[in-house]
Amino acid sequence: MVGPATNLRARQVLSTVNAGPNPGGHGDHAAGTAPSSDAGSNGGGIEFGSREDVERLLGEKMKGKNKNDYKGKSEQMIEYIKKLRTCIRWFMELEDGYMAEQEKLRNMLDSEEKRHADIEAEMRAKVEELTTIIQELQSQHASLQESIRKEEADKSAAIKSHEEEREARVAAENLLATMSEELERVNQEARHFSDQLKMIQETNKRLQEYNTSLQQYNSSLQAEARKNGETMSKLQKEKNAMMETLTGLRDHTNSLKIQLDSSRSSQQEAIKQKEELMKEVGCLRSELHQVRDERDHTLAQVQSLSVELVNYKEITGKSSKDLDSIRIKTTALEETCSSQREQIQVLQHQLAAANEKLKRADLTAIETMTEYEGQKKTVKDLQERLADAEFQILEAEKLRKKLHNTILELKGNIRVFCRVRPVLSDVDCSGTEGPVVSYPTSVEFLGRGIDLMHNAVQKYSFTFDKVFNHEASQEDVFVEISQLVQSALDGYKVCIFAYGQTGSGKTYTMMGKPEPLEQKGLIPRSLEQIFQTSQLLQSQGWKYKMQASMLEIYNETIRDLLSPGRPGSFDANAALSKQYAIKHDPNGNTHVSDLTIVDVCSIKEVSFLLQQAAQSRSVGKTQMNEQSSRSHFVFTLRITGVNESTEQQVQGVLNLIDLAGSERLAKSGSTGDRLKETQAINKSLSALSDVIFSIAKKEDHVPFRNSKLTYLLQPCLGGDSKTLMFVNISPESSSVGESICSLRFAARVNSCEIGIPRRQTQMRYSDSRLSYG
Repeated sequence: MVGPATNLRARQVLSTVNAGPNPGGHGDHAAGTAPSSDAGSNGGGIEFGSREDVERLLGEKMKGKNKNDYKGKSEQMIEYIKKLRTCIRWFMELEDGYMAEQEKLRNMLDSEEKRHADIEAEMRAKVEELTTIIQELQSQHASLQESIRKEEADKSAAIKSHEEEREARVAAENLLATMSEELERVNQEARHFSDQLKMIQETNKRLQEYNTSLQQYNSSLQAEARKNGETMSKLQKEKNAMMETLTGLRDHTNSLKIQLDSSRSSQQEAIKQKEELMKEVGCLRSELHQVRDERDHTLAQVQSLSVELVNYKEITGKSSKDLDSIRIKTTALEETCSSQREQIQVLQHQLAAANEKLKRADLTAIETMTEYEGQKKTVKDLQERLADAEFQILEAEKLRKKLHNTILELKGNIRVFCRVRPVLSDVDCSGTEGPVVSYPTSVEFLGRGIDLMHNAVQKYSFTFDKVFNHEASQEDVFVEISQLVQSALDGYKVCIFAYGQTGSGKTYTMMGKPEPLEQKGLIPRSLEQIFQTSQLLQSQGWKYKMQASMLEIYNETIRDLLSPGRPGSFDANAALSKQYAIKHDPNGNTHVSDLTIVDVCSIKEVSFLLQQAAQSRSVGKTQMNEQSSRSHFVFTLRITGVNESTEQQVQGVLNLIDLAGSERLAKSGSTGDRLKETQAINKSLSALSDVIFSIAKKEDHVPFRNSKLTYLLQPCLGGDSKTLMFVNISPESSSVGESICSLRFAARVNSCEIGIPRRQTQMRYSDSRLSYG
């Protein structure tokens, strides 16, 4: 359980974030300016009173007078940060309320546990007392039956009593079966609650891991976001501790409910025994009346015998022997009457004791029922709190998606990463020119900048969202794009494509190698993350349907890589004769007629499809690469998610594209079919650049139809879609010219503003420039 010290540290961290440095200050001037803690001054007079105010702040769009109005954008960003600080203060106040409520719940839990322990001890003592009473009543009942069996002459009453006892036993067995069914139902409810708690714990664990990844991802952007992420992680741990406390309370409540059920069964048995005792008392009363009648009859006989004795004495004058025998009989009859009187008194005392015990049993049953009602009310209150906690988790998931999308929009709807291919062992790069690629070490451009040397004289510098050097692993690259893949599950259109000259490592980046596992590419890693996350979300009620398709664009012609009629099969001619038409519906979804779409449920199925598509893809040999991809490979995964409990639906699309290698005709040495392929590849890549620049300039007409590639990707290059371009370059000195052309194109794409305004990226190069046709 998180103590007050942890909450105090969390408050100090939030206070540090709110009182951070002035974003507009620089150098000594910023250090000498004291940060203002006034919510009114930092927040621009905005007050937060509900979640709608926070959503309205998150939904604000920054506007500038024009594209180059960086000063105005910076002022808007500063004002936005101030509002965010005010929002954080509002969350701190909410946290105070939650802390007070948590302390109140903790006190209630302690008192409840103490009271439950006292009740348990009392119930145990009462159960032992009732057990002793039942044993005593059973022994008394056995002795009474034995005396009745000896004294009764007629056995019909005993047989009837035995039949009634057997019926009562059958009724008790039926009642026991009913109670067993009720106990099973209660156990099922307990297991159901346990499953719900496990689901909540897994959800909280996933949220914690996801927030941790967001903290790692945003740590390179600014120090304030990192501190805020650490604070969110601590608050998440506090939430987990609170859920564990709630779990313990629920388990304790279930045990008390079981004890109450056992007490109720004991009470019903006591009531049943009470009824049996009442029947026995009735029988004893009837026997008492019968004994009294027999006594009266015996007294009458004694009197009649006395009268007869007097008559006999007067009339017959019998001998003294006869008189003595008559006296002996009279004495015996009187002793019999006396013993019967004593038995009647004993039975009356036993009846009074039994009535007293029944009264005490009734009082105990009433107290038990009262306690059960109180426990039932407590359980109902806990169930309501559990439902409220589940509702808050759903609201937190909605807020997470909105914050996640806001973060990605702030980073830019079109982002550019650069990756340098490692030097191949069979290529001689140890010329006299020295290293061609270098990386700036300044804080501003660390991990984002790259420098190229041409002819050991001219230096070209570029800056992108992220730069991976030749030592970066496939895992390092995937970590940077994993959040973008998550957006596809959240219901957005995501497009990731690799661009660069032939032989620069595009296919390795996207597909990788199946063995060893650490060399898997972005496509298999993205699919693994999607399937793993979708399985985790099943515990929250989400059901996902995945549909995969794979095609290539070869010489401006679409080819279905999953079609059974691919070259090499018997239906090859029928497959090549198909005309694949691209169509867009009003909802922004893209469909290709006659394209094979396969439902996939696991990563194994997708891996098999990828192997099948790799064998069908068009490759060829050029002077620059032995195995050059001569077509654009497009992998599309359509994701449909439905949550029946919340009636939410999401539809996302993940496009993973391995573009054909760009190359200059003079250097590739292409002729014949290879020449035609190279011209088609360069034309489609040029059309892609025209589309991106037209969208960035907000032109009325965007030439999507100039190429099959751009027309296919039209929904993913605008609106709220997320696009990431990987520019791959070769570190060899012989490829410097092609690398500079690729980086120039990527830098122009990186400087575009599509969707909401993004931070400015820079392209730095020297005054001396080379032009490549």
